[in-house]
Amino acid sequence: MRLIITILTMLVSVSALAKPLSYYFEQDVKFDPSIPTPEQVLGYEVGEWHVRHDQLVQYMQILAEKSDRMNFKVIGRTHEQRPLVMLTITAPDKLGQVEQIRKAHLARLNGGASDSSKQPAVVWMGYSVHGNESSGSNASLLVAYYLAAAQGPEIDALLNNTVILLDPSLNPDGLARFANWANSNRGMKLSSDPETREHIESWPSSRTNHYLFDLNRDWLLLQHPESRARIAQFHQWKPNILTDFHEMGPNSTFFFQPGIPTRKHPITPEENVTLTKAIANYHAKTLDEHNALYFTEESFDDFYYGKGSTYPDVNGGVGILFEQASSRGHLQETINGPLSFPFTIKNQLLTSLSTFQAAIDNRTDLLDYQAKFYNKAVDLAGDEDFKGYVIKGGADHSRMQYFLDLLKQHQINAYMLEEPLKVNGQSFSEQSYYVPLAQPQFRLIKAIFSEQQRFVDNTFYDVSGWTLAHAFNLEFAKVSSNWGLNLAKMPWQQSVKSSFAALPQSYAYAFKWDDYLAPKMLNSLLEQGVKARVALSPLTAKTPSGEVAFAAGSILLPAGLQTDSNWVSYLNQAQNEFGIEITSISSGLTVKGADLGSRSMAVVKAPKVLLVGGEGTSQYELGEVWYYLDRFVGTAPSIIEMNRLDGIDLENYSHIILAHGNYNRLDDATKVAIKSWVRKGGVIWGHKGGAKFLADQQLLKANYLSRRDVASAFDTTGLSYADKDDLAGRQRIAGAIFNTSVDLSHPLTYSLNRNTLPVFKNSTWLLEKSDAPFVNVLTYTDKPLLAGFTDDVNVEQVAGAAGLIAHSYGKGSVIGMTDNPVFRGYWYGTSRLLSNALFFGNAFHASGDK
Repeated sequence: MRLIITILTMLVSVSALAKPLSYYFEQDVKFDPSIPTPEQVLGYEVGEWHVRHDQLVQYMQILAEKSDRMNFKVIGRTHEQRPLVMLTITAPDKLGQVEQIRKAHLARLNGGASDSSKQPAVVWMGYSVHGNESSGSNASLLVAYYLAAAQGPEIDALLNNTVILLDPSLNPDGLARFANWANSNRGMKLSSDPETREHIESWPSSRTNHYLFDLNRDWLLLQHPESRARIAQFHQWKPNILTDFHEMGPNSTFFFQPGIPTRKHPITPEENVTLTKAIANYHAKTLDEHNALYFTEESFDDFYYGKGSTYPDVNGGVGILFEQASSRGHLQETINGPLSFPFTIKNQLLTSLSTFQAAIDNRTDLLDYQAKFYNKAVDLAGDEDFKGYVIKGGADHSRMQYFLDLLKQHQINAYMLEEPLKVNGQSFSEQSYYVPLAQPQFRLIKAIFSEQQRFVDNTFYDVSGWTLAHAFNLEFAKVSSNWGLNLAKMPWQQSVKSSFAALPQSYAYAFKWDDYLAPKMLNSLLEQGVKARVALSPLTAKTPSGEVAFAAGSILLPAGLQTDSNWVSYLNQAQNEFGIEITSISSGLTVKGADLGSRSMAVVKAPKVLLVGGEGTSQYELGEVWYYLDRFVGTAPSIIEMNRLDGIDLENYSHIILAHGNYNRLDDATKVAIKSWVRKGGVIWGHKGGAKFLADQQLLKANYLSRRDVASAFDTTGLSYADKDDLAGRQRIAGAIFNTSVDLSHPLTYSLNRNTLPVFKNSTWLLEKSDAPFVNVLTYTDKPLLAGFTDDVNVEQVAGAAGLIAHSYGKGSVIGMTDNPVFRGYWYGTSRLLSNALFFGNAFHASGDK
């Protein structure tokens, strides 16, 4: 009998799930009948099906056409060219003056009139940054309908006292994938079985964007068009409240901030916490009235400023995270009973409406807090014991430009030095830049340059260190005095790409490997049939303008090797496209170093990359590799699922990349085939779990410490059960920055210009340093921690361990890295190791034997 009841519970008709507007809204809310309901446009009730992104956009457009309260705007496009849309909503008599309202709002933050009595609060409503957490975007249909069609004094008060910016889908590509998954896998009768296909997405999940990135980690890093468009709008308005609607596991209830009190960033003012708690009372009251379960202050944090709910906190606003238990489909059985999609949508709607009431009631406090936040910034900067940061320029023009552009998008000004500067023994040339603290983004500047290593609470939901200059491998220093600073009068602006004169006919041509886009330019030339060599040692060549020195790693393009009569035109096009100068060389006889016909000029070929994906691999880390290869190398890796490798001819590929994952599921025949392929000349790269697989298969001649090995170093004597969480926090590396020593003579480090390299570490898995000569390319320094928290026990074990090991295997090469070189797309410093492996992976020879 119990089994029969369970089956009947799991099979519920679709019609029973369809909920009318009366399910979502109080009975006393009246709506303008001239404004179409979601059902009238979509053809189904909200929550009956998962809304597709195109349907969502269509409905928002229709609302804007029918309502005099809202404007519709496309603010950008995703990688898949879906529109990123924004609705601006306020009272009809204010909508025509919304630009004046926006300017007045910003003027208050720049010392303008401080009277907040008539100024509307700006409220940003953002939904479903994770595509498979879709109750938020589906709730945005109802929120938009309410704002367009509701009648009465309550909605009038809201519209007269706020400007609402509605972002109905922060991740359109992910939302579209999940709507297709959930809708495709349900039947006329709904199954609530948690194990049914509808509730278990296949790899990769729809949480991510097109390149499988978590966009909720990209608010600070701005690697994707979704984030760049959003941040541009954010700073156009600087909202007072920003909401961020998410989902969590089905067996949870509902969460809203504040999170764990001790886990906020120390730069966030206490008044932000006070306002967050005040707003929380409105959510509690609303959910109490509907007998909905919820919790606060026992999970999540406000530390990492790269998330949607925390970025506002360092920009004078209040970010609010909401987490609704997810049905991950249309209906799912949970420990709390059947969880329906409409129920999850309703909670997101209710807390959207409670946010509106909180914004009205706390309007002047929110406005005054934000004005004080910015207007006191310069004074607070004056209280610091230093004046700003200087960042060293160098030969890698593109990498510096990407860094400065990132600062600019966050409204941070940087000024070029017009005279050299020496700070604490470090020399900074005229190509260096100075970032003064005394500007409105004072707090954000401190946050992105911070190297803090100890905190009140050392347990982190996300990363604990994200120093941007370290990620870009840029030397920087604090400047204690403005004396002697000679700066450009205007802050940095994106420069026009350099143009170069047409190249004359010559014996050979060459370009240096310093620039971040050099790999992409080389790959472009190779794919057009240009023959290239890499110099494995420095040389000085004769050119029409005199002698020119080229470092190891420079690319030589001898005329005598070319077979395409148009090859020089390809060079001219490339140097102007990528902004990297190509130099004419007059003779194969060099002034110093190897001649151009030397055997030390190694052959370089366009890589053909097999990137292993599928179940068992990290979709995030695979996506990060894919994105780097696509965007910055210009090569299209073949992403092949692990379970298909047994049917793949590996001879079609020059490189195999194993991102983080568990590769134990590969069958023995595939493992043998991989070893044979490497032995014949293939280059295999693995990082984290990929490197572990290489070591387990004895392809990589290295030992390692597992997470369990590292954890066992902690003394647990006398600990009580209450110490369990604290110990777990100490044993992990949640995300911190470590320093490594670099073998600058190794081909894998070409373009690196200093003997240390910061790496990002979010795992306690460690490669041990090899006793064999010539193979330890990166080694953690004796005092490796640069930024973020890591317990001293872990730091001691990391010190002296291997960061990257590379050696020969037959005619091929094996490369294993302890950490992810392309973490979240913004680790521009370590990513060059990966591109060097693509082009120079066969250019080194070391046995790996002791």
